[in-house]
Amino acid sequence: MFRLLKPRLSISSINKRTFYEQRNVRLKEEEWIFSKIFRRLQIVKKVWKDEWDKHVRDIPNIAKITKEFSQPNQEDVVWKFDGTAKSLEQWIVNCDRDWHYGYSTANLELSSTGTGIFHGVLDTRVMKDGRTTTAGYCNITSIPKWVNFKGIVCHDWSNYNELILRVRGDGRCYLINLSCSKYIDATWYDAHNYLMYTRGGPYWQVVRIPFSKFVYTKKAQLHELQHPVSKPNINSLGITIADKKPGPFRLEIDRISVCLNPAIFETFAYEMYDVPRGRTNSVYMY
Repeated sequence: MFRLLKPRLSISSINKRTFYEQRNVRLKEEEWIFSKIFRRLQIVKKVWKDEWDKHVRDIPNIAKITKEFSQPNQEDVVWKFDGTAKSLEQWIVNCDRDWHYGYSTANLELSSTGTGIFHGVLDTRVMKDGRTTTAGYCNITSIPKWVNFKGIVCHDWSNYNELILRVRGDGRCYLINLSCSKYIDATWYDAHNYLMYTRGGPYWQVVRIPFSKFVYTKKAQLHELQHPVSKPNINSLGITIADKKPGPFRLEIDRISVCLNPAIFETFAYEMYDVPRGRTNSVYMY
């Protein structure tokens, strides 16, 4: 009888010991997760306190700020290259080489006078990987500002109707991109775009773009269902070169600002109409 029970007792003891070991491992994992959540909440608490203190300090200036923003023909600078490294840290530089389907190169540097220089070489050669069909783009995009609980602070440009860029170009065509927080699909952000033509030479150029002139695009293609820019929900601005002309490019940027122009009355410059379901024809911007 003892011989029959002995193996069973040993097996039950092993299972029992394994159960307690698994429970201890699970408890340790849960303890690590809760400790990580607690540390994260401590960080969030500190960030929230700093944001609230800043908000309380700015309350007396709200009336003054609102009054200044409502003045017509006044430029309010959003991005300015002032010769400091902080002005460069507000932008992300990328090109097709970064995504391993092209050979273009791009860089953003400060000039001797403190302005930003977006330069590089556009290469339209297609990689022979059997998948890539087009290549040749370089881009800089402003970094969205993240706040407490991983939220994005959007640029509220409701009181403005014009975007102003002070640039010195090389005669090439650049694409201005406005990305909105609520326009997103499964793979990439939808955006509003405008083609900016630059002049070559040593002289600066002030480009004034009404927000009504931006067209709605989906994955860099013109969309048939057009609608105006959602000015209260703009989270980033980008500048892209992809004009299918291989060679070096150079765009010097001084500042990017917004303005309320009383001479602009239109809200949207393009037709808006309903497209039958199932029709998805689009064309590329370039």
